[in-house]
Amino acid sequence: MTSELLKRGKDIKLAIFDVDGVLTDGRLYFLEDGSEFKTFNTLDGQGIKMLMAAGVQTAIISGRKTPVVERRAQNLGIPHLYQGREDKLVVLDELLGQLGLSYEQVAYLGDDLPDLPVIRRVGLGMAVANAASFVREHAHGVTQARGGEGAAREFCELILRAQGRLDAAHAAYL
Repeated sequence: MTSELLKRGKDIKLAIFDVDGVLTDGRLYFLEDGSEFKTFNTLDGQGIKMLMAAGVQTAIISGRKTPVVERRAQNLGIPHLYQGREDKLVVLDELLGQLGLSYEQVAYLGDDLPDLPVIRRVGLGMAVANAASFVREHAHGVTQARGGEGAAREFCELILRAQGRLDAAHAAYL
């Protein structure tokens, strides 16, 4: 973790996550009846909960729309959920207008080309370890963990560390 990433994470007020390839491993599972399911990592969920407990708002922006993601957002208490939205930069602008925040106060974690405009615009734009190489090249930083395997947790802890809140978040469980 570089000092540049910590500097970028210091003033983050909103953390936004992509779903497929970030909160999941990127694989899509379809059942015979046409329904789908996804697997999520509990470490990521705990990281998101710690971030929210520290006062950082959270959001999900996904190009796909599925009830599974809505259920996951509800389970974690993520208040801002945007699904079926391909132009993520438009969603970002809508959300910033609602919350009264600036681009510099936003962190985003993505993995593929539709995420890149947001990654490049926000104060802390990161890619997961297994993101498309072009996305990794243009992100401010890259997680060590792969999407669906703790990358979101790493991202959350980076923000908490940058804001001097990680020790307190961990201490709550001692």
